[in-house]
Amino acid sequence: MQQYIETVAVSHGFALRIVQAAIDEGAAAGIPVAVAVVDPAMQLVAYARADGTTPHSAETCRRKAQTAASTRRPTGWMQGDLAVALPLGTGGLLTNIRGGVPIVIDGRHLGGLGVAGGPPDRDGEIAIAVLRSVGAQADFA
Repeated sequence: MQQYIETVAVSHGFALRIVQAAIDEGAAAGIPVAVAVVDPAMQLVAYARADGTTPHSAETCRRKAQTAASTRRPTGWMQGDLAVALPLGTGGLLTNIRGGVPIVIDGRHLGGLGVAGGPPDRDGEIAIAVLRSVGAQADFA
């Protein structure tokens, strides 16, 4: 029987770099965003919100990041019953709102990024732009 496993997770320093890149990307788009970075176990590593961010965006960005970390897919892909059942079944921990993306470097899943503050489609575009700017995988097709 194996007695332990080795895991990979986003570092604090890299998470802070991602958060700053998202704040900057949002500002360039004229959108004050809230940003969360979580590890693969959905635990918060870094968070910030730009001045003027809507209050609910603080929670929404975290749930987007957790969903992307858990499913290893960008948020917004769920259809039909699953789009309703997953948020309900997790007590709102996960969401289908666009703006969450997995963080993948060199094929290694490091966690999730969640961006909230603008329209969901725009949040998703900002998140993808951030991944590109920090050298992470940005194509999930």
